[in-house]
Amino acid sequence: MSLKRIYYSFLLLFLALLLGACGGYRTRVIDTPENSHLKGHQKPYTVNGERYEPMLRSEGFVQEGGASWYGEKFHGRKTSNGEIYDMYAMTAAHKTLPLGVTVKVRHLGSGKETEVRVNDRGPFVKGRIIDLSLAAATKLGVVGPGTAPVRIEALGFRQIGEAGKVEYRRLDSYDSGPFAIQVGAFGVAANAERLRADLEGRYGVATVEQERVGGTLFHRVRVGRYESLLAADQARASLAAAGHGNGFVVAID
Repeated sequence: MSLKRIYYSFLLLFLALLLGACGGYRTRVIDTPENSHLKGHQKPYTVNGERYEPMLRSEGFVQEGGASWYGEKFHGRKTSNGEIYDMYAMTAAHKTLPLGVTVKVRHLGSGKETEVRVNDRGPFVKGRIIDLSLAAATKLGVVGPGTAPVRIEALGFRQIGEAGKVEYRRLDSYDSGPFAIQVGAFGVAANAERLRADLEGRYGVATVEQERVGGTLFHRVRVGRYESLLAADQARASLAAAGHGNGFVVAID
């Protein structure tokens, strides 16, 4: 089997896993040459036309919103990272946190707390930020009402350290820069240059990179130079707030 066929087989597998996690929503992984170094579940994706940007780092992440839970209907199905969903395990689904990270969940009404490991994507319902397994929802008292207001805090990747002590580590393997934010790709060079000049005046560093894809020459506009993914992701969010919502982080030479 050729490398190209193997690659597309893995891509189709990820799509199938994501579909299973979303309950049949229309999904698409956004695959580009710039993110080819990432795993499938780390790449941007859309659900029913809405784009989501998975985080590669989770340090300092805190979020408040609604929690829901999912149980028997999904029990035994594959999750977005390829595991088999076990509704009796302490796991959860989140739209953008790195898969594998452990988060602390606090019920804002009762004050109850628990820890869960994110191994799935979702929930894709407005106002909800996390989907808990049956076990986690039971511990927090969410099963009866179905939803609850919560605060979630990313702890890191759980491991057992010396003397059996639980520790949380950061994921460092994807943090070697430099990185830039790609904000657009144009078939017409003049359009790319016009945007580059505007962004350079506002952000200091902006370039146009040329690449031929399928016989078509594209002019990709990129902004900044960042030595860590955390800094690059913060810059991406800032650009999105300024009107460049389709920007994404790319590794550069």
